[in-house]
Amino acid sequence: MRALSAIELLDVWERGQAQTSLERALTLLAVARAESVPERLAQLSIGRRDALLLTLREWTFGAHFAGLASCLACGERLELTFEAGDIRTKTDPDPPEEFTLRLGSYEVCFRLPNSLDLVRCMDTAHLDLTRQRLLQCCLLQVRRDGTEAPPEQLPVEVMEAITAHMAEADPQADVRLALVCPQCGHHWQGAFDIGTFFWHEIDAWAQRTLREVHTLASRYGWREMDILSMSARRRQWYLNLVSA
Repeated sequence: MRALSAIELLDVWERGQAQTSLERALTLLAVARAESVPERLAQLSIGRRDALLLTLREWTFGAHFAGLASCLACGERLELTFEAGDIRTKTDPDPPEEFTLRLGSYEVCFRLPNSLDLVRCMDTAHLDLTRQRLLQCCLLQVRRDGTEAPPEQLPVEVMEAITAHMAEADPQADVRLALVCPQCGHHWQGAFDIGTFFWHEIDAWAQRTLREVHTLASRYGWREMDILSMSARRRQWYLNLVSA
């Protein structure tokens, strides 16, 4: 994987205007990992995909994160700052493609959820039903007392055990931030989605960059390609001259 140039990042941003959040994440990785087959990227586990997005975000905007959150109890707005290392989990670089869990009379073979599974479950509005369908997508074989059994008849305790095993095997897939409201003291765990966060940053960067291109092109008559090929430092130097 490699870092994206300003021109490539703007191209991804333009294409992403008509894409879902899942498609945007895969588009970013497809450009950064041109050697990878797009279908293979979609088959990466969610945690493996998000680990790559986190690395790409570091290469693009640095390791420091800053954002906002709203208190679930009183609505107070919180400013968040943290480092990439604070949310990076230990991810197996070469995880097994299949897992086997034995619990009581059940033996279940399953794999980790991927982006294709999320697409299949996007039309489900109810959270519990979405989780159930997502789990069903990942079940490869269910046996009870040595005989094949219907996946939809798995007991709740077996399904919970599978979900817990998935979370342990792919921890980057579910990053939680420990948050405390300074106004009312409420504590909660906030979910952090690197794909959504990264895209919001790209969107803000792209709009700011295009304004800079417009300013310099209007003043000097330079082509967009020439302006974007400059380093950010040099581009800012010319912008300072224009506003002087």
